[in-house]
Amino acid sequence: MKPTKPHFSLTRRSLLASGAAASMIAALKPGALMAAEPLKVAGIYTVPVEQQWVSRIHVAALAAQDRGDITYTYSENTANTDYPRVMREYAEQGMDLIIGEIFGAEAEAREVVAEYPDVAFLMGSSFKEDAGLPNLSVFDNYIQDASYLSGIIAGAMTKSANIGMVGGFPIPEVNRLMHAFMAGAQEMNPDIKFQVSFIGSWFDPPKAKETAYAMIENGSDMLYAERFGVSDAAKEKGVLAIGNVIDTQSDYPDTVVASAIWHFEPTLDAAIAAVKGGTFTAADYGLYSFMKEGGSSLAPYGTFEGKIPQAALDLVAAKTAAIKDGTFAVTINDEEPKSS
Repeated sequence: MKPTKPHFSLTRRSLLASGAAASMIAALKPGALMAAEPLKVAGIYTVPVEQQWVSRIHVAALAAQDRGDITYTYSENTANTDYPRVMREYAEQGMDLIIGEIFGAEAEAREVVAEYPDVAFLMGSSFKEDAGLPNLSVFDNYIQDASYLSGIIAGAMTKSANIGMVGGFPIPEVNRLMHAFMAGAQEMNPDIKFQVSFIGSWFDPPKAKETAYAMIENGSDMLYAERFGVSDAAKEKGVLAIGNVIDTQSDYPDTVVASAIWHFEPTLDAAIAAVKGGTFTAADYGLYSFMKEGGSSLAPYGTFEGKIPQAALDLVAAKTAAIKDGTFAVTINDEEPKSS
């Protein structure tokens, strides 16, 4: 797959005040409601809500519910084969917006979307939006900016110049984060070598842990923890790790040096505004995960404050400023990364 940068076509319109205009919008757009009325939102997840990626969606939805913008219910541990049925159930219950992840059920899920044109769907997907499905918008966690910065830290902290990387599946959203991390690490040391492996699961901590053990045995003193279980191996073997999507520094104070954090709030808030405003349409919400949009950040260093080489800190600061002002863009590479 060629590296691509997501395109973004979401339009913003002010909420029409007149009752007649609002009724017309409601007839044309999915989920258009009065501004003061909370949206009915459902989340469908294939893993527990504690899992890194899903937890960020869940936290953002809970925050929106606490603000009174939405009412929120969810299903977790939904098998891909069962996903279309659960989508239909929530649609039949009158949900205004359904959020989730259709990476493993793309075709079937899009068939369901077509059956419920009055329901808005915001789904994590490896594919783009489809103009023929105006009630489906897609997203992905484009947090390559923060991943690149975390790679700079890793490159400065490894002594063996051998970094192990454990991922779930080699899909675009994982691949691009790994490539960005690798590029950041090589900013500090172009001779760094990488061990790359995918465990074939989004949630199998024991398997991730065993894979990490093998990498440590093969010389890695720094691990990229794309999956749960990797930091446990690093902790037990006394090596360092870099976190992904969530901040686990407090759980591994002597192990996790830095983490690339995903903030789903900008993505969800934009969708809520669009549904409430009657402007929700087929769009790629991936842009909202970019650092300059507030969708990603580098977590605080916590117990590693004062332990990271100043040269790395200076480079992180300079690159962060350049990313935010648009003078530097992290390369988006969705191809499967390989060991080197």
